[in-house]
Amino acid sequence: MKWFIGIVGATIGIAHIGVLGHLINLTGKYADRPQFPSINLPTGGDYSSYDVNVGKDGYSIKYKANDPKVMSSERSLDVDKKKNGWFGGGSEKRSEYRRDEYTINGTRNIGAGGAATDGEGKSAKDVECIVADAGARSQGAMAGTAISAGVLVPAVMNIPYVGWLAAGWATLLGNKVGSEVGSEVGGVFNDC
Repeated sequence: MKWFIGIVGATIGIAHIGVLGHLINLTGKYADRPQFPSINLPTGGDYSSYDVNVGKDGYSIKYKANDPKVMSSERSLDVDKKKNGWFGGGSEKRSEYRRDEYTINGTRNIGAGGAATDGEGKSAKDVECIVADAGARSQGAMAGTAISAGVLVPAVMNIPYVGWLAAGWATLLGNKVGSEVGSEVGGVFNDC
């Protein structure tokens, strides 16, 4: 059994030495060319781009789908004219500058955290719901503050050393809870 284990060990050792010699010879033969794996680079369409950097230490790939994602348009207007009004005289100097950003499908970015519109803007129902929600939150916050000032503040005001601080927290809590409840109630009543 000892002979068998010795023969198997010697065979594995010789195989390792052969593989190492092959790798050293291969590295010396292709030392002038960088070695990198064969990668299927994505081709996502006309507006996609990628950048591959290969070196001795490794490689990196930067891929951008739908690049450029945002296109921009800039317009400016300078007006310098004399106004002859009812009593004559006067002049107007005005300078306007507008920069719009568009996505690839033509929707215009109107700001507000990246919200986009197709030129029409928000519907009348959306605007009505936003206005109703703002009013409901305001009314709810006032009601919540009043209720907490009448119920919670007197109860927590008597806590030694931190009663004054707890009273402020109770008022803020009533304001926040009232605002959220007002928003929910306003959404139900205005069908939003």
